[in-house]
Amino acid sequence: MTSVTAPTILQTNTFAKESLREVIGVASIAGLTMIYVSAIGMLQAFNERLIIDPILTMGYLVLFSIPVFAGHRFTKREALEGLEVAPLSQGDIAKAAVAGALVGLFLAAFALIVDTFPQLRDTFPNLSPKMIELVTLGYGTSAAFVVLPVVSALLAAIGGAFAWLPRKFYKALLVGISTVLITSVFDAVIDDFFDWLPAIPDFLYAPVSGLTVVAAIVVFLLSATLSFVLSGRDTSIRDRLTTSASVPGKRNQMILIALVGIAIIVLPQFLGGILNELFTNVGFFLIMALGLNVVVGYAGLLDLGYVAFFAVGAYTMAILTSPLSPFFSPELSWWLAFPFVLIVATIAGLLVGTPVLRMRGDYLAIVTLGFGEIVRIVLLSDWLEPLFGGAQGIRQIPGIQVAGTEVSAITPDLMVYAMMAFVFVAAYISWRIEDSRVGRAWAAMREDEDVAEAVGVDTVKAKLMAFITGAIIASFAGALFAAKVGSVFASSFQIVTSIIILVIVIVGGMGNIAGVAVGALILVGILGGPNQPGLLQEFGQFKLLLYGALLVYMMLKRPEGILPSKRRQQELHQEEVLQDAWLDKQVQTAELEGES
Repeated sequence: MTSVTAPTILQTNTFAKESLREVIGVASIAGLTMIYVSAIGMLQAFNERLIIDPILTMGYLVLFSIPVFAGHRFTKREALEGLEVAPLSQGDIAKAAVAGALVGLFLAAFALIVDTFPQLRDTFPNLSPKMIELVTLGYGTSAAFVVLPVVSALLAAIGGAFAWLPRKFYKALLVGISTVLITSVFDAVIDDFFDWLPAIPDFLYAPVSGLTVVAAIVVFLLSATLSFVLSGRDTSIRDRLTTSASVPGKRNQMILIALVGIAIIVLPQFLGGILNELFTNVGFFLIMALGLNVVVGYAGLLDLGYVAFFAVGAYTMAILTSPLSPFFSPELSWWLAFPFVLIVATIAGLLVGTPVLRMRGDYLAIVTLGFGEIVRIVLLSDWLEPLFGGAQGIRQIPGIQVAGTEVSAITPDLMVYAMMAFVFVAAYISWRIEDSRVGRAWAAMREDEDVAEAVGVDTVKAKLMAFITGAIIASFAGALFAAKVGSVFASSFQIVTSIIILVIVIVGGMGNIAGVAVGALILVGILGGPNQPGLLQEFGQFKLLLYGALLVYMMLKRPEGILPSKRRQQELHQEEVLQDAWLDKQVQTAELEGES
């Protein structure tokens, strides 16, 4: 009997230890995350925006979504190669609830420590009485040890219970919640768009901000029902739009492009000046991201000084068009100066590409980073101040003359049209070159440069073509930037701009034009650029933190990006990770059998 039951007892004890370790580990990470969100002032800053008036704010949404995701961690199942998917059990919900209760205890203990030692505010000014009141839900630090564990345990159990729903219901629930959040957060966009029909914004939004309770329920039910009805049909629709091998597929793609074009023409007339300015900023970064996507996504060359090409385009346009150019001022029109901008950008691409022909990986990234800093320092140098204006920059740059009208910052709707025109040009260049002979050479070089050279690919020419193409596309944005702002300063071309452009490409999806567009809309349109506000101004002081957190998450969970190209997705597939999981399981089984 002992020989039969001993392995079972050992397995039970091992499972209990693993479960306890998992609960403590998840609870610790979630609890520390909630403490961090509160301690840095994010809870207070986000709490000023209402999601559903008066019951839910963005601060509480961010804070208490953490135990929901922690609870979902216990019921989430991944199909690993060579392993059976473990069935769901009520024990998973119990573990989620226990972990949620521990998370609440962590947060309550944090509030008590801050309240007990007020001198901590001398070092951490965000640890204010207002923060304690928000963290404890207004019940005080003593009652928080009861309220917070109960609330967190309930939310974690709900997060774990999501996995029990049928997929159609689960998807409909996510669509409904997401639609409510988007409708609430994008109130400025919807309010401006329906300016001609004010009854809709009046029904949706409360007087201050946020959706009304009735509007939130209606939006949730409509979107969730629509998702449930259309569930299973979205794949066929997507296939119709993405299958280009057949004539109907091409026709559907052309229809989609035509609809997007019509929307771009019509929308600026409905949006206000602030939103047009926002879309213009997104357009700047989208053009630069499309150019960097050529260098990084297509050719696999890590460029950290890409903002230098943006500066080259802007300063070349400024020198050739501004009457206040210190040394050389031919005062050309924007259209006459634009070809010279492309020529100078080509030369800059050659200057960067030639010294790094034999460099790869980290060494290439460091050299391009140095090039970006060299350009910025040269623009600020006293020696070249007669040419570039030094810290004073170059001012009074004229706009773009189109049919007797000057397109500049004072005409934001026309600037959107100009920006979108160059976005389409940059996207068309990227699309056409991807499947060309040069594009295939870039793909071979990205996957394995040594093998590409062995099969006859001229990697020297391919690298130079990548840098030149990327530089030319970036100069588009530089030339438009000079015309829009009317002045250029070296402070506009910080190295952080290059980093953000790279994050856009990585998060959106390297090698995919649509993915880059999604990345620009999310990172710049919502969070904001390095010096530009986004749609959610509450994120302003935390946007670099959110950039970093999003980048870490994408690298760990989805390295190919949100909308990756199929080729890039196959390259970054997790076959090795799945195989390692199978091997780890085999080792654990062997150890268990040996102990028994």
